Amino acid sequence: MSAPIGVFDSGVGGLSVLREIRRLLPGEDLLYVADSGHVPYGEKPPEAIRERSMRIAEFLIVQGARALVLACNTATAAAVNELRSTFDMPIIGMEPAVKPAAAVTRNGKVGVLATTGTLQSAKFAALLDRFARDVQVLTQPCPGLVECVERGDLQGPEVRVLLQTYLAPLMQAGCDTVILGCTHYPFLKPLLRELLPEDIQLVDTGEAVARQLQARLLESSVVAAGEGRERFWSSADPQHMAAVLPVLWGARGDVDTLPV
Repeated sequence: MSAPIGVFDSGVGGLSVLREIRRLLPGEDLLYVADSGHVPYGEKPPEAIRERSMRIAEFLIVQGARALVLACNTATAAAVNELRSTFDMPIIGMEPAVKPAAAVTRNGKVGVLATTGTLQSAKFAALLDRFARDVQVLTQPCPGLVECVERGDLQGPEVRVLLQTYLAPLMQAGCDTVILGCTHYPFLKPLLRELLPEDIQLVDTGEAVARQLQARLLESSVVAAGEGRERFWSSADPQHMAAVLPVLWGARGDVDTLPV
């Protein structure tokens, strides 16, 4: 029996990545931590995010994880280098899909919806410098969206008004491609499709992260067969996460209290 894969995010948004991992690696046991007691990471200083990421990584390793996935763009920007220098195991991070968006845009205008922390990070600046020299990138911080998804509010009046507000400058600028630069945002795709013209392309990185994890596992160990299981923890009220699991994960599950 192979050791499990540890996945964590500032909250429940990383379940969008967990879905892709489960689809690609059906035999793996998956451990998921939602740090919802400290959500959103995007408005916090990098030092605080690094400390939380380190403590959660240590917890998942104690639970037996043989690889870690930071299913959070902000945590990746703040903490992935320190985690990789501390722990000798595959550690997969997230980054906004600048490269694929630059490849698929038809008019060279790309919008980015993301948290303030992601957009202000040196890692994001380096992404733009590396992959977006030939395209125009318009960034839009999106305070409040993460909190809506945490509540399981994917269609209500508040999230609708927020999205309309954040999309307006991108549409006015003529963007034909929009990057979903936070793992919470793929859950808003149905509403985004309703609010945006049909020809606007939406790009996120959950599937690419799952493929990268699979490749790293094949390099270092055997990929598990059979039917994998999931375990969930939350640093907020576990009953709240259990209530939104059917909406975001597509199935019920028990959620334990994160002890760190």
